[in-house]
Amino acid sequence: MALTLNQVVKRFGDFTAVSHLSLEIPEKRMFGFLGANGAGKTTTFRMILDLLKPTSGDILWEGRKLTYRDSQLIGYLPEERGLYPKVKVSEQLVYFGKLKGMTKKSAQNEAKKWLEVFDIPEYYDKKIEELSKGNQQKIQFIAAVIHKPHLLILDEPFSGLDPVNVEKLKEAVIKLKEQGTSIIFSSHRMDHVEELCENLCIMHHGKPLVSGTLQEVKNSYGKKTVLVNGNFETEDLKELPGVLDYKKDNRGTYFKIDHEDVSQEIFQRISTRGFVKTFSIEEPTLNEIFIDKVGGHS
Repeated sequence: MALTLNQVVKRFGDFTAVSHLSLEIPEKRMFGFLGANGAGKTTTFRMILDLLKPTSGDILWEGRKLTYRDSQLIGYLPEERGLYPKVKVSEQLVYFGKLKGMTKKSAQNEAKKWLEVFDIPEYYDKKIEELSKGNQQKIQFIAAVIHKPHLLILDEPFSGLDPVNVEKLKEAVIKLKEQGTSIIFSSHRMDHVEELCENLCIMHHGKPLVSGTLQEVKNSYGKKTVLVNGNFETEDLKELPGVLDYKKDNRGTYFKIDHEDVSQEIFQRISTRGFVKTFSIEEPTLNEIFIDKVGGHS
């Protein structure tokens, strides 16, 4: 494993921000780190960066203790942005690159390469304050990856980006992963996490509620949804044992069920009622799992 957190605890006085957190971040994978505000995500990031010391537990990189001296291995895009508005893009990116051990020339070359990737080469000599919020976000991302980190922490990376630029940034992140970077990805957009991440952890009040591969998390949730579309009534089926919820929209009728056997009972009932346009069993979305898990522990 690239990064391992072993029974990590962080207390501030009587308040426990992170409680016995154990995680394994696989090498060359994208790991979704999820939780509502106050769940302990940012505190965990700061401990990985060695900006905060754990009260107890270990944080290991490839089996050895991770310290501030390893900061050149890590790239960090914080949720709170930290660019200097009066400074030119080129000067700023070179500055961040040199902080991570790069030469001025190599930082300039990398900066130009990344500006080309995002189709904004003309911003090289512009001041940050002259850029839109979306383009500032691109510069913040470049600052986090300019030194080719082995581990990249992205906290709400798509904030402020329009759909076109979200796709550009996704492509860049996926390419970094394919080139060998291990990525921790935190976002409130569950669809982005579901699309990009192979492994994930859902945190709540400093504790992990669920962790594993995306498929393991979905399988362990158990609940699935049956979608039915046909020219017949279905409302009575919500009373069947094992049906947890029932709703309709323009796609049809949705039955949330607690196990797959219930789907067969629903199918047998509707098969005698008329033409069935749609009958499908849908996996729970990550958004559904998150709301259920976090809401149930609030």
